[in-house]
Amino acid sequence: MADAQVLLLATLDTKAGEAEFLSRQLARHGVESRSIDLSLSADGAILGGPEKLKSMETAAARALDAVTASLNGDARVVLGLGGGTGGEVALRVMRALPVTYPKVLVTTLPFDPRLAVADSSIILVPTLVDICGLNATLREVFENTAALAAGLCRTRRRAGACTADPSIGITALGATETAVTALVSELQSRGRESTVFHSNGYGGAALARFAERGALGAIIDLTPHELTRIHLAGSHVPMPNRFSAGAQLPRIVLPGGLNFIGLGEESLLPERYLDRPHYAHSGFFTHVKLVEEEMLVIADALADSLNTNSGPAALIVPMGGFSHQDRAGGLIEDPALRQVFLKRVRDSLDREIGVNVLEAHISEPETTQAIIDTFERFASG
Repeated sequence: MADAQVLLLATLDTKAGEAEFLSRQLARHGVESRSIDLSLSADGAILGGPEKLKSMETAAARALDAVTASLNGDARVVLGLGGGTGGEVALRVMRALPVTYPKVLVTTLPFDPRLAVADSSIILVPTLVDICGLNATLREVFENTAALAAGLCRTRRRAGACTADPSIGITALGATETAVTALVSELQSRGRESTVFHSNGYGGAALARFAERGALGAIIDLTPHELTRIHLAGSHVPMPNRFSAGAQLPRIVLPGGLNFIGLGEESLLPERYLDRPHYAHSGFFTHVKLVEEEMLVIADALADSLNTNSGPAALIVPMGGFSHQDRAGGLIEDPALRQVFLKRVRDSLDREIGVNVLEAHISEPETTQAIIDTFERFASG
């Protein structure tokens, strides 16, 4: 009998029947599986508070040891099955695995999963119903999951995945997409690979993890918009190393998206935000222009992060506008706010950090060329 290709994580004290059914579905596809128990070993006791959290940590550590021991064998996929508690324990195990290693979580999702998947590749399969006894819905979900996992097992992974050096990490948003697309194209024409991270309060966590694991050769933080989420408002996951990870790398920074706060649906916003210039970026997100006091906070935070970079660093400031709606006729255009930013960073940055001030908009070719020129100067030496 072959070694297990799928490592099936589940709380077997409560989900043994469901795990067994999923295992049988995998076998139908010719895939061997091995169950790893995530149970809290409570012996029927109802745990709560610190005691339960400690038991969850112990279960996750125990399961991680078992998974890690199998990664160099035939294991191809880690497949988790769980509700609120079991799903969270499975996520803790999965987040500790290599970033792009195939990981699938089948769960009721009674929690916000964005924290767990912000910096790790995890496929989420919602069960739609509770995992409490088999029924027609769960059987179909498990059958689909088995087919998905079987497909992953048959895909040969290239050794060294997620070690993309000399890939260049670039940050982006829809509000800076034109600038990023042009930059990626220019780098590609020079034979340089780019890895773009969505600076939406979650993608920055992935940027930091990639930088810490040596997957990036340089960082072009074209859209450090997450500063506004961290210091002012907006939804984001904890990312204390968003602006410090990879401090030894060459770093080029622009103020992309620093002129607005990314908030939720317009109908749900407090009046203090609706009183400012704003616009609906989509049905779910509203961009609200910063006021001067907020821009000073952001400028200081950006300067502080650049001052701690041990590698070569530069700031490029396109005074024609920091985002697609910060330009002539734009919905949150504000040349005075850009001047506030520029004056503050000039006062706060260490003298050895170059500041290149352009008259162009962030999305114009002149800005792209300035980035390329700076990058090539750093690369040469």
